[in-house]
Amino acid sequence: MRQYVTVIAATDISPREAEVLELVGAHLSNAEIGARLHISVRTVESHVSSLLRKLEVPDRRALARRASEPIGVGPSHPAPVLPAPLTSFVGRVSERAELAELIKAHRQVTAVGSGGVGKTRLALAVAAEAAGEYADGVWFVDLVPVTDPDLIATAVAGALGLGEQPGRDMTESVLAALADRHALLVLDNCEHVVDGVTLFLERLLATCPRVTVLATSQARLMVPFERVYPVPPLSLSVDGESDAVALFRERAAAVGRSPDPALRDQIASICERLDGMALAIELAAARCSTLGLDGINAALSHPLRMLTGGSRADERHRSVRGALDWSHALLEPADRALLRQVSVFVAPFTAAAAAEAAGCEEGIVAEGLARLAEHSLLVVTGSPSGTKYRALETIRQYGVERLAEAGELVDARSRHVRWCLTKAAELAVVRADWRARFDAVVDDLRAALAWAADRPEQRTDAYRLARFMAELTFVRHLIGESQGRYEQAAALADDPAAGASMLRHAAAVAGCRMHGDDMHRLHRAAADAAGRSGDTAGAARDLATAAANAYRFSGKFVRKLPQEEAITLIAQARELGGDDPAAQGAVALAEAGRALTEIGVAPGMNDNAILVAIARAERAVELARRTGDPLAESAALDTLTCAQSWAGDPFAAADSARRRIMLLSSTPDTPAGTHELIEALGEVTEAGLGTGDLPGARRWARRLADHPLLAEVGHRATSWLLVADAMVGNVEEVLTGSVRFLDAWQQAGSPARSVLGPPAAAVAMIHGLRDDQDAWREWSTVLNQLDSSPGNTYGYGAVFDAMLLLHRGQAPQALERLGPEPGEVWQWVTWIWLHWYVALRAEAAVLAGSSDACDRLAEARTVVAGNPVATAIVERAQALLDNDRERLLATADAFDAAGCRYQSARTLVLVGGDHAARGAAALIDLGFAPMAPPDAPRSRLPVRS
Repeated sequence: MRQYVTVIAATDISPREAEVLELVGAHLSNAEIGARLHISVRTVESHVSSLLRKLEVPDRRALARRASEPIGVGPSHPAPVLPAPLTSFVGRVSERAELAELIKAHRQVTAVGSGGVGKTRLALAVAAEAAGEYADGVWFVDLVPVTDPDLIATAVAGALGLGEQPGRDMTESVLAALADRHALLVLDNCEHVVDGVTLFLERLLATCPRVTVLATSQARLMVPFERVYPVPPLSLSVDGESDAVALFRERAAAVGRSPDPALRDQIASICERLDGMALAIELAAARCSTLGLDGINAALSHPLRMLTGGSRADERHRSVRGALDWSHALLEPADRALLRQVSVFVAPFTAAAAAEAAGCEEGIVAEGLARLAEHSLLVVTGSPSGTKYRALETIRQYGVERLAEAGELVDARSRHVRWCLTKAAELAVVRADWRARFDAVVDDLRAALAWAADRPEQRTDAYRLARFMAELTFVRHLIGESQGRYEQAAALADDPAAGASMLRHAAAVAGCRMHGDDMHRLHRAAADAAGRSGDTAGAARDLATAAANAYRFSGKFVRKLPQEEAITLIAQARELGGDDPAAQGAVALAEAGRALTEIGVAPGMNDNAILVAIARAERAVELARRTGDPLAESAALDTLTCAQSWAGDPFAAADSARRRIMLLSSTPDTPAGTHELIEALGEVTEAGLGTGDLPGARRWARRLADHPLLAEVGHRATSWLLVADAMVGNVEEVLTGSVRFLDAWQQAGSPARSVLGPPAAAVAMIHGLRDDQDAWREWSTVLNQLDSSPGNTYGYGAVFDAMLLLHRGQAPQALERLGPEPGEVWQWVTWIWLHWYVALRAEAAVLAGSSDACDRLAEARTVVAGNPVATAIVERAQALLDNDRERLLATADAFDAAGCRYQSARTLVLVGGDHAARGAAALIDLGFAPMAPPDAPRSRLPVRS
C-alpha cells in the first residue's frame, strides 16, 4: 500500500518533511500526524519547525496554505509509507525491543524464521516504532513478486518512486538517491532471491553510509556484514497470558466468537499444538466461530487441511500449506528428500538418528540438516549430548505428506521403527541419565508403535516395541500407560503364552494403580490365553490368583466379587492345576483368603474358623516356599498376617509382616514385585503401630512415602506416615504431610476409600490437640467423606477421638466413646487398633472414676503385654489409680524410650507439681495446646458418631 504526496523539489526538503507538510495542509494535529506516520509527536514538532524555517513562513496557518501550492520545480514522485496493518499487532514486546536495539547497533539485520512465524509483522512493527529515528524515513520493499535476482534494485527503485535514468542502471539510480539519506530500508521475503539481495546490499551499504537495512527471510543471507535475529514462535508461557493465547483470543473475537476466559487452558493447548506459529494460530482462531475449541482441537489431527483461510492477496497467507509450499519450492531436490525422511521423527533428533532414518551417510545428512535449518525448516538446539534438530509440527506433517506422495512412507517408517527398537533396547539398562534419555525418545517410540501396530507385516516389531514401552513406562512411573502397553503387547503377541505373560504383568500394574477390577479382568484374560497355549497349570494359577486377589485387595474393587463366583474360580483352578506345585500353592492361597473372609462375616469370634484360616495360610506359605517364588510366598505371608491379626495375635502378625519385607528386599523391580512391596510396606508399618514399635513404623512408613511409584499419589504415599507421626506427636511432620495428602487426594477426584480414613482421623486429632477448631472440623469433614464404615466409628475413629478427649480432660466422654467391649466390635479393633483401644479404655475408666477400673486394668495388662507404648499407658493408669507418683514418672521414661514424645509430656502434666509445668512446656514445644485436667469445665468437643 502506498500513499502519494506532492514533495518539494528543493534538495533541502526531505521526503519525511514533505509528508508532514501535506498532513499539516490537511489540518491534522501533531498527534494525528504522528499516529498516521508512526512517529513521535516530538519528531513531528521537529519537522514542523524545520519546514517553517526552510519555507520561510511565519506560522502553522501559513505553512498549511503553502502545502497546497507546488513549490519549486521538478516532478512529483511517490513517497512510500509502511503497509497499513489490517489487524492489530499482538504481543512480541521483548522481540520488538531486541530487534529495535539490533538495527540501532548494526547496519544490516536479517530477521530469520520459518514461513508463518510472523517475521513481516514484527519487522513492520519495529520499523514503525523506529521511523522517527530516521530523518529520511522508512522504506518498505516486498520482494515476493520478484523472481529474477537481477531485479532487486528495480524493486527497491519502484518503492522509492525512482524511474529509470538514461546512462544509469537501476542499482546506480538507487545508490545515488540514497547516498546521503538517513533511512531505514525494509526488504521483506528475501529467501527466494538471496543471491541478488546479497549483491545489492553489498553495494548499497558501501555507498550509502547512513542507510540501515532490515531484511526478513527464511534463510540467512550469509554475508559477513549480516547480523541475524532468529524470530521465535509466539510465547507459550503457562504463567500469565501468553502472546499465542492473546493472538488467538483477539482473532477469534474478530470473527464473532470471543472465547470464555475460563477456557484459557484449552486455547493454550491448541496454541502449543501449533508450536506458537502466528499464521497457524490466526487461521485456527478464524475457525472458532464454526468449529469451537473442541472442534479445532479435533481437527488439528490434520492441521494442513484445517488451517486454511479465505482469499488473500498473498497466496502464502491463505493457508499453512501455501506457506510451506513456498518454502519447499526453494529447496534443492536432495534437501527436499531429506526433509521428507526426517519428518518421521516427532521429537528432537541427532544427525546420526537422521542418517539411520534416511539410510544415508551421516556426514552428508549433517550437511543437509544444516541447510534445512538455514531455511528455517528445522529448529537447532545444542545440548551436552550433541546438536539436535526438530521440525515444528505443521512442517513435520507436511513432510510426512510429501513422504507419502513420493511412495517412501513405508520404507522410512520401517527404518524409524528399527531405530526405535534399538533405542528401547539401550534403555533396558538403567543408568544415572536414564530418565533424560527416555524422555528424549519416548514420543518417537509412541509414534513408531502407533504406526507399526496397524500393519500386519510389522506385527513382530510392534509386539517387541509395545513390550519395551510397557517395561520402560513402568520404570518411568507412567503406570497408566504401562498397563495399556502390556495389554497392547498381549494383543500383538503371536504366541498365546507370551500374551498370557503380558496380561499378568498388566494385572500387576493395575494392582499398583489400585484398580482391582482391571486386575481381576486381566488375570481372567491371562488364564484364557494360557489355556489356548496348552499351559493348563498356568491357567490354574491365573484363575486362583484372580480369586485370591478379590480377597486380598477387596478395597481396590469397585465391583465386589460375589462369593459364589470366587468359589467357582477356585474349583476350576483346582481341577486345571492338578499336581502342579505352583498351581497348588495358588489354590491354597485362594482357599486361605476364602476362609479369612468367612471369619469376617461370622456373628462373633469363631476360634475354629480362625484356626482353619491360619492353617490354610501357613500351608500356602509352605507350598510357595517350595516353588522358590518369592512373590507367591509374599502373597501367602500377607494372608497369614491378616489371619494372625484377626486371631488377636499382633506380634505373630508383625513377625510375618517383617518376614515378608525381608523376602521382597532382593526381588527385581517388576510390576508384580513392586505391587507386593508397596502393599508389604503398608502392612509392616501397620504391624509396627499395632505392637508399639513406633520407630520401626515410622521407618517403614517413610520408605513407603518416598517410593517413586507413589510420587503422583501423595494421599496413598503419606497415609501411614501421617498415622505414625500423629501417634508419636510429630506435629510439624503431620502438618506438612497433610498438605501433600489433601492436595493429592483432591487432585485424584476425592475418592471415598476407607483405607485413607486413619490418616484423615490422625490429622484431625492433631488439629484438635492444637485446639485449632476450624482445621479440626475441616479434617473431620474429609474423614466422613473418606470412610463412614464401622472402622471409623468403632476402630481407629474411637482411638483418635479418645486420645483427644483425654487431652481435653473429658475422661467420661472418652470412656463413652470406647464403651463397646473389644469382643463386640472385634472386626474393627483387631490388628493395629486392639492394644490402643484396650489401653486407652482402661485409662479412661481410671480418670473417669469408673467402678470397674481395676478389672479393666487387669484385663488390659494381659492383652497389651509386649507392646511398650500400650503397656506404658496401662501402667500410667494404674499409677494414677494408686496415686503413685514415682511409678507415674517411670512411665514417662518408658514413653521416651518407645519414641512417644506426646505421651511422655502428657504424663508429666498428670504427675503434677513442677513436673506438670515441665510437661506443659514440652507440649507447647511440640506444638500442642495446654492439656486440661480431668473433667475440667470447658466447651465440649463434638464427637463423630
